[in-house]
Amino acid sequence: MGDILAYEAELLELVREYLDFAEFEETVKVFTKECKLKGKPLPKPAGVSSRDSKALPVQKDLLAAFENGEQKVFFQLWEEHISSSLRDNEPVAQKLEFYLHIHFVTYLLKHSMGKPDKAELEKRFSHFKAYLETKGAALSQTTEFLPFYALPFVPNPMVHPSFKELFQDSWTLDLRTRLEKFLSLTLKARQTPRLLTLFRENGQCNKETLQHLHQQLVESEHRTMTYLKRFNKMQVEYHNLIGVTAELVDSLEATVNGKMITPEYLQSVCVRLFSNQMRQSVAQSIDFTRPGTASTMLRASLAPGKVQDVPLLPSLDYEKLKKDLITGSDRLKAFLLQALRWRLTTSYPGEQRDTVLQAYISNDLLDCHSNCQRSVLKLLHSESEIVRQYMARLINAFASLAEGRVYLSQNPMLLRMLEERLKAEDKDSLTWENVLGTLQKFSLRRALQSAMIKDGLIFWLVDVLTDTDCLSDYTLEYSVALLMNLCLRSAGKEMCARIANHVLKVLSDLLGHENREIQPYVNGTLYSILAIPSVREEARAMGMEEILRCFIKEGNAEMIRQIEFIIKQLNSEEPLNDSIVSDDEEEEEDEEEDHDIMEADLDKDEVLQPQLGELAGEKLLTTEYLGIMTHTPKTKKKLFPGVHQSVDEPLQRPVTPGYHRTV
Repeated sequence: MGDILAYEAELLELVREYLDFAEFEETVKVFTKECKLKGKPLPKPAGVSSRDSKALPVQKDLLAAFENGEQKVFFQLWEEHISSSLRDNEPVAQKLEFYLHIHFVTYLLKHSMGKPDKAELEKRFSHFKAYLETKGAALSQTTEFLPFYALPFVPNPMVHPSFKELFQDSWTLDLRTRLEKFLSLTLKARQTPRLLTLFRENGQCNKETLQHLHQQLVESEHRTMTYLKRFNKMQVEYHNLIGVTAELVDSLEATVNGKMITPEYLQSVCVRLFSNQMRQSVAQSIDFTRPGTASTMLRASLAPGKVQDVPLLPSLDYEKLKKDLITGSDRLKAFLLQALRWRLTTSYPGEQRDTVLQAYISNDLLDCHSNCQRSVLKLLHSESEIVRQYMARLINAFASLAEGRVYLSQNPMLLRMLEERLKAEDKDSLTWENVLGTLQKFSLRRALQSAMIKDGLIFWLVDVLTDTDCLSDYTLEYSVALLMNLCLRSAGKEMCARIANHVLKVLSDLLGHENREIQPYVNGTLYSILAIPSVREEARAMGMEEILRCFIKEGNAEMIRQIEFIIKQLNSEEPLNDSIVSDDEEEEEDEEEDHDIMEADLDKDEVLQPQLGELAGEKLLTTEYLGIMTHTPKTKKKLFPGVHQSVDEPLQRPVTPGYHRTV
């Protein structure tokens, strides 16, 4: 009730204003009388409203300025009382304004008996020229107005055949009538009751929301159909492959029994293996009488990144790109970061993706080699949440590739910047998620592992994992995997030994978590830290073996075997191994396992959508930032292939969740 009283006078005025507008004269009288009887704040008396009282003098002043040739006064009133949206977007208003400019520029010639003030006339013609070059340029392609663009350049327009009409009284009278009608309609339209305006605006807002949702639904259905087609195609190819495999096994068995395989039969099998587009050419190009020809052709067709199959993407103007990333608007920055990420995540693995990444690195796209105050990396600290998010997504995409991690690790400040963002961002934000993903991938490199351990990231991770309800599947998985990678190092184990009880409690809770994807990393962390005698003692004291045996009853065969290894480690009486203590002193910086996996999560939940006429993605890059072709083939650095350990044992080498799932 208190809220109603606070706004009662304004509400009553809204009601009275609408009744007055709709010409409910008797109702207005009764309404005013009843307000007075009940002691309510009286609305303004019916009759000419405040808006009406203002509208009439404005109209009179505009018409008076028109008749007296007072150009400056007229256009001041015109711009003040006629909305800019109406003047800029409404054709009737644009045409009328054009003719009004003509009226004022010819007014001196018509009313000065052939001897106008030269200075004033020149000033008006200059004003008219400026109008033609700016707002008036919109009508330059219209036949009706095209002749008037020559008016400022005609020596004596009064006698020129094209402009004689402008100096006749009938033309001025007609223009005045049009102006008066326009002002009456426009100024009356501005008197629309506020109640009606509120109703319209609310309805329009709901309409726009529905249209936006409908557009999203259409786009989602389109994507669903695309994925369904791909799935059906893959399913057909899978069944075809199974069929061919079965036939080849039968053929192999036949050859063992002494039966010959004909070239025609091999040709029919190979043709079935290739895509529809290639079948005809394959059938004609393979000589099945020559040993090894079919297998060579098959390998060539399946090899990723072949130039003739997957074209290289156009080169970009990286100087202009980096300049706009630093000085452009926040919306442009976000669109550029999105487009650059898409170029990396949607490119084909192999030569196409390698070329994109090498171009980014060789042009120092993220300013990892720069010491400037204003660098692209500083976008991580942007005031715009969407710019920070899209910067974190791009860095995460870089970190998904081994060469990208090498590039990012060359900036000594980046790790600290990422750690700061991790502690500053909300845990449910995509920025936080992508920063965490980047740090997890960084933990594949020894120097970065050491720095994160030294910065106390293990303590922070254990605290975060105490409450997993607020974490998404991605952040939970990558948090546990990051903890495991750091705990594989002796310095990481020692950090855990300081808070052994807290770490063991968190890990025992995670053993029973519903997300089973985290199980290998929990097992790996436990196995690793139980190498420390003090941690083993703490684990025995809290009954860790009984907890582990509970999970043996529920787990699958692989997990059961891993838990058995952990129990064996738990019951071990071996002292701390000296080789483990000294592992931090080993120089192994150049040896990194080749974990090149682009997760689909990098492009999920895109919050940035282009409006009508806005460029985005590859179209934005190739339209505004096309550069000179600079692609040069570069031999990819040979990376450490990785040690393949038994699945029975807990993980004992750093991994990323994306790579571990693929393996």
